Amino acid sequence: MILPRVRLMFFLVDVVGINVGFIIGYLVRYRLQLWRDVIYDASLDEYLPIWGIFVLSMLAMFWLDGVYVQRRAISWLDQMYAILGAQIKALFIVWTLMFLYPPTVYSRLMMLQAGFAVLVLLGIARLVRDTWEARWRRMGYGVAAVLIVGAGELGRTVMRTIVARPELGYRCIGFVDDDETRGHTDIGRFPALGRVSSVRDILRDQKIDEVIVTLPWSAQSKILDVVNLCNRRRVRARVVPSLLQINLSNVDVDELGGIPLIGVRQPSENPINKLLKRAFDLTLAIPAFIIALPLMSIAALLIRLESPGSPIFSQPRAGKDGKSFRCFKLRSMYENAESEREKLITMNEADGPMFKIRNDPRRTQVGRILRKLSIDELPQFWNVIIGDMSIIGPRPALLEEVAQYNDWQRERLRVKPGISGLWQISGRSELTFDEMCLLDVYYIENWSLSMDIKIALKTVPYLLSARG
Repeated sequence: MILPRVRLMFFLVDVVGINVGFIIGYLVRYRLQLWRDVIYDASLDEYLPIWGIFVLSMLAMFWLDGVYVQRRAISWLDQMYAILGAQIKALFIVWTLMFLYPPTVYSRLMMLQAGFAVLVLLGIARLVRDTWEARWRRMGYGVAAVLIVGAGELGRTVMRTIVARPELGYRCIGFVDDDETRGHTDIGRFPALGRVSSVRDILRDQKIDEVIVTLPWSAQSKILDVVNLCNRRRVRARVVPSLLQINLSNVDVDELGGIPLIGVRQPSENPINKLLKRAFDLTLAIPAFIIALPLMSIAALLIRLESPGSPIFSQPRAGKDGKSFRCFKLRSMYENAESEREKLITMNEADGPMFKIRNDPRRTQVGRILRKLSIDELPQFWNVIIGDMSIIGPRPALLEEVAQYNDWQRERLRVKPGISGLWQISGRSELTFDEMCLLDVYYIENWSLSMDIKIALKTVPYLLSARG
């Protein structure tokens, strides 16, 4: 959580911003005289009484409207919306007092200009603050230790959000569940800590800042027991409603003769979203493929000079809904290297159904360089052009790997696989298989064109760093 002294600092920044905004409003009105000429040139000293009312009204409305309530996941736009709403109320108070009491030299237009200046200044301040907080939390400061009660679909939704958004400042120390399998099966780096009845011992033995309960409403007695236990231990407890085990942005609310109906829409399956994603894919893939052709030609020549066989390697991979397609790559191993996979199974360094060896003996010298810089994946732009893949999406898995997926892991097959994805910019091979799946499902459930653009922009420097 944010320290009290840091919250005080942010409050003082607002006080300074409101005062500076008032001064800017005065200068714009009386020195620049924008929009309307000044009839009476009032001095700033004459505005001292209304200046004080302006500042106090702003701060009071901010406080009453919950502007200073700490929420980790609130967006910048939501913060600005709250500030704007509070400002309108504060300006109404100021205008009312200006109307009721003399002197009449006060300018209502100046108050509006000052309010706009305050909005801009506080918006900039919050943008800087949010950026600083996100970086601070990624470094491990101000991070809340969280225990998740319930490891079903709703619990995994919380887990993948924690993995995908480290800037929120949550660290999952583990989870509990009364299901015998889930309660004793780790999910990535999230350890299974036993049954729900273990919460009492966990709160006693470990430092827990927050407990997030994701049990179904059918387990109301257990939910109440956990919440009451947390209250006695002075640990914050929050309950995720199981009615909507989905992102609220995917909820479609309608009514039938006064009867409320709640439906679920899949944003990635929306025709307009599909069209936008396809346009984005082609806009990047076609020029990228053309630009990469000379580099791929040189790489293909070097591959052919070092070892016999085709420089282009194609392999069946699982596409959308698990359908097979041919995924193209520049060959980074000796010919027929796949036939030797079973001999190297004991060298596998990946968990789950994945097969990865950091220093794979089957790689050629040229292949090591290609893999390090991800040049071997350039032919997949052709897969994007012909519609088998997307620029951004879950990585295409081998068919034999998909056959070993659990039901929740198969959710990553709901969309086309991608050349890059959320997990590539979040740790690549440093992540466990379960964490990779959590990130992929988070991406699918929260897809937007802006998310694709952000991932694409972050991919280039990440690949150049050769991390993972």
